[in-house]
Amino acid sequence: MPCGGSAGAAGSANANASPFAISMNPRRSVKTLVCVVLASILLFSGAARAHEHNTNDISEGHVISEDPIDSTLWTHIVIQTVAFGVVFPTGMVLGITRSRWHVPLQVFGTLLAVTGFFLGHNHKGRKFAPNVHAAVSSPLMWMLVTQVVFGVYLRLHLERSIHGRARRIVVLLHGIVGKTMPVVSWVQMIFGGITALGFCRKDHLGQCLAHFIMGSAFIGYGIVLTLVMQVGQRWLRRTGRSQEFFDSTLIAAWGVVNTFTEHRWGHAWVGNDLQHTTMGIVWWCAGIVGMWLSRTRQGAPQRNIIPGLTILLTGYAMSAHKQHLPLSAKVHTVFGYTLMAAGLTRIIEISFVLRDRDAMSEDGDYVHSFQHLTPFLLYASGFLFMSATEEQMQLVSDAGVTHVSYVLVFYSLAFLLYFIVNVLLHLYYIGAVRPTRDATLGSDPSRHPSSRLSHSRHASRSHRQATPPYLTHPHPTGTPADPSQRNPSAQHTDPRQANGHAPVSSQRSSAGKVTAKKKQKMMGNRRTITPAEAEAFELEALISSDDDDGDDVDDDPKGGSVGGSGGEARRI
Repeated sequence: MPCGGSAGAAGSANANASPFAISMNPRRSVKTLVCVVLASILLFSGAARAHEHNTNDISEGHVISEDPIDSTLWTHIVIQTVAFGVVFPTGMVLGITRSRWHVPLQVFGTLLAVTGFFLGHNHKGRKFAPNVHAAVSSPLMWMLVTQVVFGVYLRLHLERSIHGRARRIVVLLHGIVGKTMPVVSWVQMIFGGITALGFCRKDHLGQCLAHFIMGSAFIGYGIVLTLVMQVGQRWLRRTGRSQEFFDSTLIAAWGVVNTFTEHRWGHAWVGNDLQHTTMGIVWWCAGIVGMWLSRTRQGAPQRNIIPGLTILLTGYAMSAHKQHLPLSAKVHTVFGYTLMAAGLTRIIEISFVLRDRDAMSEDGDYVHSFQHLTPFLLYASGFLFMSATEEQMQLVSDAGVTHVSYVLVFYSLAFLLYFIVNVLLHLYYIGAVRPTRDATLGSDPSRHPSSRLSHSRHASRSHRQATPPYLTHPHPTGTPADPSQRNPSAQHTDPRQANGHAPVSSQRSSAGKVTAKKKQKMMGNRRTITPAEAEAFELEALISSDDDDGDDVDDDPKGGSVGGSGGEARRI
């Protein structure tokens, strides 16, 4: 038998080996790989044939039966959501970072997926007519089988003769399929929700496509913004383009598609066709402007607010979108306001938080708290738009659910997805970005740009707090006599530090001696002294050892010992 033979002996000989270790014998390894493929084909083919769509209980004109969803199908939903929504994406990130936990986690996810697959084909309760979710399930599982086969082949470490070239191809395909699976899994989960409720059939198909494609696009854009914000700044600088160039290009392309697909040209304008088409026109017009403004006259990358303004205008249009149900109108209004907030926060972030810079620090590691608003609001906008189809709104309205409760549910999903995405990006950062950066800059944290940024802020704050009392005198006239006092950055808390900024020769030629009485009077006024005065204190210690109570002190009450209209101290 092809999968039998000496496998048992080999298993007993390697009983103490790692459960994830694969035999290095080429013949035995290829034999194992063939067995995995054959077993997978038999397994999934048998399960697909065993699952028959019994439509006898489905009423005429409906696509689902009136039976409730049973516990087996609920378990299928939970398991597949965890496997394809959490475990496999996490394993993908660990694979990119070459973590030793990549293989165990993917094995665990495969076991979950196979279990959920069989539960989905052996449930009771609600019956379904032939649907898109069932049609996509088998290709998705075949993608999983392909990944397992690629992974087993790579673990064999076959690099001699033809395997050397084949290995490079398998590595490339393994990465492509692995990065494609989260997108296909997202689509399949949407198909699962549609199928479970019997939505998006016949006349509702076009509206469902618009809501789910556009909502997913908002969420995808938010994920891209999160990725660039957290770990993508180095890549962005290597491209020589600003982020708005790519955003505007995508907006322009999307606008062209919307312009010619939202209305059946040659037919009468019905419903919201005109509003959808004009939004498409705005997008490609704004996209062209955004691409043009994304570079300076010298050809350097330049930030601009056009993508944010486009999102704001789209939100404004959607907030006033005509609806048939009051609940649907309220949900669309909240969706529009959320999208407007995303566009507005993007404009504020670029113009006032980043001030046209690409990041808060040189290495892009420091993220301002305000920067999290825009991507999160895009997540929330996407979920709200996907949940606002006509059939969903009718179902929720018949159930008596208010729009507030309904909106909060999808804001909760947005928070949850934002958490998962940030955790995945953190895993990528600690596994790939930080080791590369540390190898380049060394282990000294003071060499890192973000560390220098935070250290300089902390240091300046500490210097302000540690200013001695005798250097903090309020000026009696309210206007600093020395121009350096008008700029806080020009003040020096240490007289010796000020000694390096004030020219000593000029002070010696004009200042003379400063008495102890003058110093005491200065301290009584409680004003921050100028660098010239600090230099004078230093000169006094060098050229005078006597305390002189002479007439060189200007006792003008308006000016005090320093800061009046004349006198020796004023000349200092």
